[in-house]
Amino acid sequence: MSQQASVLERYSEGAQARQVGLCCAVEYDSRSLRILPQEIIDKDYGCGDPSLYVREGDVVLDLGSGGGKVCYIAAQLVGNKGRVIGVDMNDDMLALARKYQAEMAKRLGSDRVGFKKGLLQDLALDLSAVDAYLSANPVSGSQDLARLEAFKARQRKESPLIPNASVDLVISNCVLNLVDEGAKAQMVAEIFRVLRPGGRVAISDIISDEEVPQHLRNDPKLWSGCISGAFQEKAFLDAFVAAGFMAVSYDKWESQPWQVVEGIEFRSVTLTAVKLEGVECMDRGQAVIYKGPYTQVYDEEGHVFPRGERIAVCERTFYFLTMGPYKDDFIGISPVALQEPTPWCAPAGTLRPARETKGGVHKGSSGAGASCCS
Repeated sequence: MSQQASVLERYSEGAQARQVGLCCAVEYDSRSLRILPQEIIDKDYGCGDPSLYVREGDVVLDLGSGGGKVCYIAAQLVGNKGRVIGVDMNDDMLALARKYQAEMAKRLGSDRVGFKKGLLQDLALDLSAVDAYLSANPVSGSQDLARLEAFKARQRKESPLIPNASVDLVISNCVLNLVDEGAKAQMVAEIFRVLRPGGRVAISDIISDEEVPQHLRNDPKLWSGCISGAFQEKAFLDAFVAAGFMAVSYDKWESQPWQVVEGIEFRSVTLTAVKLEGVECMDRGQAVIYKGPYTQVYDEEGHVFPRGERIAVCERTFYFLTMGPYKDDFIGISPVALQEPTPWCAPAGTLRPARETKGGVHKGSSGAGASCCS
C-alpha cells in the first residue's frame, strides 16, 4: 500500500470512529469549543493549536482540515470580515466537515467557512474538478492519460483551487508530515505561493530529533500515524527558509516527546514564519540598532546587525524589523525628512553615521519601566 493510500484509509476510518492513536492531547480554548458539534470535537486529530495565531479579518487557509474543528474555531476569530478555507484530500473527512456547515453558519452569524478537495503539495489543483472530469472521461489508455494531464494543467492555470497571494495566514495541525517525502519541498513552496506579501505561517506538527531511517519510512502504519514522515527538527526550519520565508522559528516546543520509536524522539512543535513584502529595496536614509543581548545577529537575506551599531537598511527591511516579528529586538531611526527613494540594498554591516539621522524619530520598546525623562 502506498503512503497516500495508507493515509486516506486511516483517516477515512477516523471520520467514522475516533482513532485515539492519531493525535496528541491538545488543550483548546473552551470558549471556542462551545458552539462546535460534539462529533467534530471527538473526531479531531492534531498535535497543537494553530488557531492561536489567527487575527480578526484574516483570510485563513487550513491545510489538512479534516473534520473542520480548527476551521470552525478560526472562523470565530476572523469575524465577519474574515474567511476560512479548509483543504483536505479525504472525501470522508470533507463530508464530516460539510455536514455541519449550514448549522455553523447560523451559529457564527455568516457563512465564512468553506471546504475544498485538494493536495497540500498542489494547492492549485481542484481535485473535485478532476473527479468530475474522470467521471465523464474515464482513463483507459495513454492518450486518455495525456488528455487528463492537459486538463489538470488548464485547471491549475485558469481556475486554481487557491490563487496566488490570496491568503493572510496558513495554518495546519499535524498534517504536513503525512505528505510524501519527495513532495515536501513543493508543499512548502505552495504555502509560499498562496500567501500574500506579509502573510504568516503557523504550523503545528510532529518532528523528530534524528533522521528517520528508511525502514521506518516504509512502514505505512507509522507513516499514517504521524511518525515516520516527520521532518527532522532542523530540516523543518530549513525547508521554510529555502522557500523564501523570513523569521522562521519554533514558537512552541513540547519538552516531552509524544512517542519514542527505536530511540528516536518525536515531539509536537509549532513553527511560525513570515513572507516578506515583495517590494524593491529603496533607501530613505533609515537605520536600525540591534539592542542585544547577542553580540550580533543576521537574517535570511544576509543582513548583519552588530549589537549597538546604527546599521543602514532599505525601507522594506526597516519596516519589517521595527513593525514585524523582530520589533522588540530593534530600535528604528528615521531622519527628520525621509530622503527621496533610491534603489539600493546595503552591503552587510553598512553603518549609517549618526549625523545623517540627527533629530530624527527613534522607535523601539522602552522596557518594563516608564521613561526616565519627563
